[in-house]
Amino acid sequence: MIGVDAGSGDRMALAMLAQYRMATADQIHRVIAPEVRIEQTRRRLARLYVEGLVDRITLPQAGRTRVWFPTSYGVQLASEWPELRGRRPSRTVSDPTAVRLKAGHTLTVTETALVFLEDARRRGDVCEPLDWIPEIHHPIGSGEAVIPDALLYYRRGPADGDNGSMLRAFVEVDRATMGPERLAAKLTAYERLYRYVPVVPGRRPTLQEPAVEEWRRRYPLFPRVLFVLDGTGPAGVENRISALRAGAGLLARFPYDVPVLVTPLTDLLQHGPSAPVWRPVHDPGQRVRWTASGHRQT
Repeated sequence: MIGVDAGSGDRMALAMLAQYRMATADQIHRVIAPEVRIEQTRRRLARLYVEGLVDRITLPQAGRTRVWFPTSYGVQLASEWPELRGRRPSRTVSDPTAVRLKAGHTLTVTETALVFLEDARRRGDVCEPLDWIPEIHHPIGSGEAVIPDALLYYRRGPADGDNGSMLRAFVEVDRATMGPERLAAKLTAYERLYRYVPVVPGRRPTLQEPAVEEWRRRYPLFPRVLFVLDGTGPAGVENRISALRAGAGLLARFPYDVPVLVTPLTDLLQHGPSAPVWRPVHDPGQRVRWTASGHRQT
């Protein structure tokens, strides 16, 4: 059929904004059309704006950066597409004030996503734009939950020589807006998620239906945990890594059973995430690749 893909670029731009919450025109361009001039992406965003699917704000700092986000209508439309079905964007994703207040962190999370996407393209690995899923709710009991900044799906390519194994990672982007101890407390939350077995009232586990950890309903293996540090200099990075190491020392086997790695965002931007720039939190003197086999992959 002629013209059947005419709206595919518009669709991807809206899908990205609906899933990532917000992005600059440059970030959107790097995802949907890096091979053409950015003016084409700007025209696309202008068209979606006129159609009422996206909106924009201009940040007073950072060179008056323009930030794009989906409207309520855009979110409603995108949520009906198969590739986004079941995703629940934040209720404030279309609110300009919320976008302004969350822009610093969310745009950094988006930039972290692009680092992985662009590295996968260079390496021949498979990591599509919608394989980066922000803020998935994972209950850990007592009304509490772990909500990572993003869940990453990543399939290794032939360059790795491992028959295309699938990797999954919880990604936490820390911009030094909380103290090192609060950052390290996230390790305890992930350890709780790793151990958490939901209790069904009135039902006892049996040999036929044994009790299983909640995460096993979603993942064949527990995703590795990646901390990306930004917003501080080298001394601050080392302080935060030291706090993570101290936190890991209180968790028995968890940092050994599940790869838990940390790196500064500056290293990812300079060397790429597939480089050995990651430090295991239980032994930060090492430098490893995040794709290294910390446990058996599927």
